[in-house]
Amino acid sequence: MQPPNLKLVNRLILVVDDDEDNLALVSGMLEYEGYRVERASSGEEALDKLGSISPDLILLDINMPGISGIDTLKRVRLRGRYVSVIFISGRSDPAHIIEGLNAGADDYVTKPFDLYVLLARVKAQLRIKDLHDRLTLANARLQELVDIDDLTGLLNMRSVYQKLENEISRAKRFHRALGVVMMDMDNFKTVNDTHDHLFGSFVLSEVGKIIRDNIRTVDFAARYGGDEFLIALSETSVEGAALFAERLRESVAKYVFRNKKTSMQLTASLGLCVVEPAGVLIDARTIVRNADNALYQAKRSGKNCVQIIDVNEKSSTRKSG
Repeated sequence: MQPPNLKLVNRLILVVDDDEDNLALVSGMLEYEGYRVERASSGEEALDKLGSISPDLILLDINMPGISGIDTLKRVRLRGRYVSVIFISGRSDPAHIIEGLNAGADDYVTKPFDLYVLLARVKAQLRIKDLHDRLTLANARLQELVDIDDLTGLLNMRSVYQKLENEISRAKRFHRALGVVMMDMDNFKTVNDTHDHLFGSFVLSEVGKIIRDNIRTVDFAARYGGDEFLIALSETSVEGAALFAERLRESVAKYVFRNKKTSMQLTASLGLCVVEPAGVLIDARTIVRNADNALYQAKRSGKNCVQIIDVNEKSSTRKSG
């Protein structure tokens, strides 16, 4: 055999076979080649191991007592993370090969097999999986670019309502409250009128940074449009959401927007809607509409303040700032 390939040291392969001799033979060959190997002698044991490990490849015997290889594969494919699977079977008739591949296997090897051929097939599947992972990552990055507002670095509104619906479902499940803040810069039109649109863009970019610095990793924020912003606060309380909104209002008011020779201070008005979705029937657009109504109240109350609507208290309102 060839010397171990050090580049393969971190690749983890799960070998599943009820035949101890086959299990030892295949595992030993892979370990010699530099792979990390986990062993399982049944489908049940393999599925149990998958609760704590994330292999890059599974070599799976089809004919096993208990859960068969086919049924094991079906359960593997229900998992979120993709893993390549090669079936190993003593049955070489076309019908069984077709059944195995149609069940979701990436390759099918019949016993007895040549160890070098099996090793080549392992390397081929790992190459394919690498391409799959790169494509998945590239798609995720592309989706992120589509969803991010270039100016502020926050989300745009393309995916916000779906994210809010997901948060509502999670809040219902865990009986937690959800807060949505709508924030609008006060008298922002004067920024562009007094200075220029480049400075106005600079201000919005800085506001995006202020928001990102104030939210938690479990929260998310979006540029709603123009100089208006939306912030979703997960697993919060009315008091916690109110403290956040007031802290954000103060952060904006204290900030000096300075760009070269131009500098100024601005304020923002905030409307906050807090809801416990388990207690009321509500959707994402209704929550945003309530937060927007609270923002309108903040504007009418003199600006640079926070107005709060608690949906579970029959739309009671409070003011801070």
